[in-house]
Amino acid sequence: MQTSIQAARAYEAATVHRSQRQQEADVFRHAVGVLKAARDAGPLPRIRALADNRRLWMTVHDLMRDPGNTLPEALRASILSVGLAVQREMDRDTPDFDFLISINESFVAGLTD
Repeated sequence: MQTSIQAARAYEAATVHRSQRQQEADVFRHAVGVLKAARDAGPLPRIRALADNRRLWMTVHDLMRDPGNTLPEALRASILSVGLAVQREMDRDTPDFDFLISINESFVAGLTD
């Protein structure tokens, strides 16, 4: 029990010192790692990686459509367009993991510039 309390406090302290962009980049980094690990694995890891990536991109989609989002409209539209391409790729019978990894890595790069 004590260990979980210490871990929660450490997490809270770490997030205080990191920007929202850094935290968002970490989410995409995590998705990249999971996709890379699953790329050459069996069906179950691939399904899980795709499900996690789908949740990430559904969240991105929802955030881009949020009327309170302060990003420029053209940028939001571009991100939505990329998200739709990602969704289409994940819906294929044999998704191209390299494509999905590349897109997520591009977002990491954009968030860390």
